[in-house]
Amino acid sequence: MATHSELREQIRNLGREYFAAAFPPKTFQPGTDPVPVTGKVMDDEDLVYLLEASMDMWLTAGRFAHQFEREFAKAMKVRSALLVNSGSSANLVAVTALTSQHLGDRRLVPGDEVITVAAGFPTTVNPIIQNGLIPVFLDVDIPTYNVDVTSLEAAISPRTRAIVLAHTLGNPFNLTAVTELARRHDLWLVEDTCDALGSMYDDRQVGTFGQLATCSFYPAHHITLGEGGAVLCNAAGIRRIIESIRDWGRDCWCDPGCDNTCGKRFEWQLGSLPYGYDHKYTYSHIGYNLKATDMQAAVGVSQLKKLPGFIEQRRENFKYLKAGLQDLEEFLILPEATPNSNPSWFGFPIAVRQSCPIRRDALTIELNARNIATRLLFTGNLLRQPAYSECRHRVVGELTNTDFVMNNVFWVGCYPGLTRAHLDYMIESFHAICRNPVPAHA
Repeated sequence: MATHSELREQIRNLGREYFAAAFPPKTFQPGTDPVPVTGKVMDDEDLVYLLEASMDMWLTAGRFAHQFEREFAKAMKVRSALLVNSGSSANLVAVTALTSQHLGDRRLVPGDEVITVAAGFPTTVNPIIQNGLIPVFLDVDIPTYNVDVTSLEAAISPRTRAIVLAHTLGNPFNLTAVTELARRHDLWLVEDTCDALGSMYDDRQVGTFGQLATCSFYPAHHITLGEGGAVLCNAAGIRRIIESIRDWGRDCWCDPGCDNTCGKRFEWQLGSLPYGYDHKYTYSHIGYNLKATDMQAAVGVSQLKKLPGFIEQRRENFKYLKAGLQDLEEFLILPEATPNSNPSWFGFPIAVRQSCPIRRDALTIELNARNIATRLLFTGNLLRQPAYSECRHRVVGELTNTDFVMNNVFWVGCYPGLTRAHLDYMIESFHAICRNPVPAHA
């Protein structure tokens, strides 16, 4: 009879064979096969790692979660990375951590103001609202689609305590201006890097400028765990807070399945609890259960090895698309990288000019009819979304460009799963539609 080690090796080998049989390479057929905006790019090693974790039968966070957190923190050049179940949860944990009583006078309290933008993804802003804080919305710049830094100083009030901004579609916001403002006014800075893994600013990775940053590992993003996210921490003393909020709000930091890591499990005196109350059931924060599983983390360990190649391919695809669409600039505003940056592009944003013979919505309908997927720039103007009609907020200036984004901007894919054949078909389709629009859709 084979040993369990021998059987594991057989299962690994079968997993590789299965992947080759189940997911063979495909030849792209223009007009028939879809051109997605993004998607997961996986190989047989990802499946083998998933099988490894499933054979452990641990299921919750374990050895692969710890390995991923260590290796991801090292790759990102930050003090620590804590794995959570989504990028949205990462944003929730990061902002909530700044409300912890353990931060003393620096904690955020209800009514404090947080600078952000209205042109973005909802879960960048939601944690601000969910924690009783007041979002202060600034306009964005076109064609970087990031915060208009000329309005930063005007956004400051006596209640301003933090800045929470995303690097839009992988394009870094002006970190020179934002970090300088944060320094002068002693503000917390949270970088939402969910769409920007691997983007560089001044030869430094985004996600390393603020005290906290967040990442997403949804299949649409640069690497995937299926679902998953991470909170990156550069500030001393906050890791324990993040961990507590992620893990039910508990004060204990024992790993699942472990006891008495602190060496005095029944010797604590916290709050008005009796002396010796079990530390495993002592809670110092109002928290959640936002952990990821070890099977997800195992896939992340495998995906992380491929990240440099993914980043390079995104940049190459973006460059190829931009060169191919350059002669359509009379109709389209093409994206520009923020000065001093080298984005790891999540998508290729496009604004439709008034001079274009076809409007944005009609253009995206035509592209989708050709099996070329498109997406709008998330909420457009978040304040016009029905969910936010009653939220407390403040607006600085006019959100003119934000409304322009809502009405005229969309994006297409540049992710590593797209080949030159996909990109050429996209470029040809843009030319055909913009130069010869279908009258019925104009």
